[in-house]
Amino acid sequence: MSSHDTPPPPANPASPHGSDLSGFRNKAFFVGLAGVAACAAGLMSNYDQFLHSYLIAYIYWMLIAVTCNGLLCLHHLVGGQWGVIIRRLLESGSRTIPVNIVLGVPILLNLPKLYEWARPEHVAHDPILQHKAPFLNPAAFTMRILIYFAIWFVLSYLLNRFSREQEEGGGEDAKNKLRALSGPGIVLHMATVTFAAFDLGMSLEPHWFSTIYGILYIVGGALATMAFLILVLRSLTENGPLGKLVKPDHFADLGTLMFAFVVLWAYVSFSQYLIIWSGNLAEETPWYIKRTSGAWKAMAAALMVFHFALPFFLLLLRFNKKRKTILASIAAFMMVMRLVDLMWLIAPAFHEIEEAGHAFIHWMDIAAPVAVGGIWVGFFAYQLGRRPLVPVEVARLTAGGHH
Repeated sequence: MSSHDTPPPPANPASPHGSDLSGFRNKAFFVGLAGVAACAAGLMSNYDQFLHSYLIAYIYWMLIAVTCNGLLCLHHLVGGQWGVIIRRLLESGSRTIPVNIVLGVPILLNLPKLYEWARPEHVAHDPILQHKAPFLNPAAFTMRILIYFAIWFVLSYLLNRFSREQEEGGGEDAKNKLRALSGPGIVLHMATVTFAAFDLGMSLEPHWFSTIYGILYIVGGALATMAFLILVLRSLTENGPLGKLVKPDHFADLGTLMFAFVVLWAYVSFSQYLIIWSGNLAEETPWYIKRTSGAWKAMAAALMVFHFALPFFLLLLRFNKKRKTILASIAAFMMVMRLVDLMWLIAPAFHEIEEAGHAFIHWMDIAAPVAVGGIWVGFFAYQLGRRPLVPVEVARLTAGGHH
């Protein structure tokens, strides 16, 4: 009998309904407000730098929220116990998408300060920007962003609605709805995240282009999301709600998925570099010249070592993946490295090649992710406390020889 055919068990009295996660939520909001206060002080002295840092922070946390949709679709299509134990976490993360819409307003209100294609004086003297103007203009950009979020919101709404139907006795009918939705849902997730990456990230340097660029965001978002979920799951098992349910082998499954995303990130990152290096075209190479100058060169080396080589060897060992404390430490480290990678992708775009060698990480590059992250995690905790942490397929957790 497949995992999809496993009949739902009787109601689990140990399942927390409306779990009290107020402490977790309040701590997150407190950290977020501290970050907001720091960013407010920086905003007064250097508004442009604030916007640069805020854009990085916004993309970082938005990708985690949106990727929850993608991973939910993947789970409903392929099954597996890995998805059962994090299903409620994924659903809670997907329900924070409206928060990301609100957090995106400062970017939409400041397009000319972030994107040169939004400055009429630049477009007037640049034939390439004039050629791209029908696509790269503030009205079209804003419309596309709203369309992406509309798709993400509807997908999240339907995934959560059919899941609730399943909880209320929908059975196979609700499962079939989730499977039917998840196929097109993954396609929509891949397409919308790709184009959002083109708009929010790649268009910062509108003379440069890469067909692999969007995949970097899809894979990076999946890696950051998996690392975040491992941290949350470890906290929930340490503090009781899932302590007796989640076993070491379940953590090993999640660690294996994180390992897969680490390898895939390295593959697509190297593929983009190899294609541009082998082509050696004048309109493509400046992107890498910036990112291999000065401090950015050291950051590129750090990414190769700490974003790929080190986690690759650590996650090869099943011992490390089964020990939730070790795995959570690796996950926390990967979340930091995901932020470093996003900085490396985006921050050099705000500097000319001549300046890139003298650029450095600003303190607001740290404060802004803390501010946005605290707010987002607070809303995530609020959503997580609204539904039972244990889905009806809890019987899957004890199937398949997990101990």
